[in-house]
Formats: sequence, structure tokens, C-alpha cells
Amino acid sequence: MRSDAKETISFRLPSDERLALDALASSTDRNRSDLISDAIRIYIDVQRWQIEEIERSVKEADAGDFASEDEVRKVFTKLTR
Repeated sequence: MRSDAKETISFRLPSDERLALDALASSTDRNRSDLISDAIRIYIDVQRWQIEEIERSVKEADAGDFASEDEVRKVFTKLTR
């Protein structure tokens, strides 16, 4: 569940990155805060997805759920044609 409540945070950013961010904000007619929020949301989504996939894969491996040699051979043959 996503909350609409906003909180202020601060962090340090190299000057050249801040200038690039401001240029991007200007060219997209958005403000710096919106771009930073979008970037952080996308980063969190990607990291969350990767962690969930890794955890799912580890559970499958722990359960012995591996492709058979025949399944691997069929996929390899299909990809190398």
C-alpha cells in the first residue's frame, strides 16, 4: 500500500549531477523533486523485484527444483539454431 504522505529528506549530490537534474527538469517541464521521487521509486521497484526473484530461485534450488539435462539440452538446441 502506497501512502500519499510526503516526508522531506536531504542528501548530497555532486554539482554536475545536480546541474544535469535541473536541465532534465527544465526540459521536461517538471520539478527536481518529482524527478528524484520517480528515480527513487523506480530504483526501489527494480531492487525489490530482483530480491524477490533471487529469494524465489533460492527456494526452488533448496527444494531441488532444477531443469533436467534433457530440458536444458532442448532449450540450448533451440537457442543455437
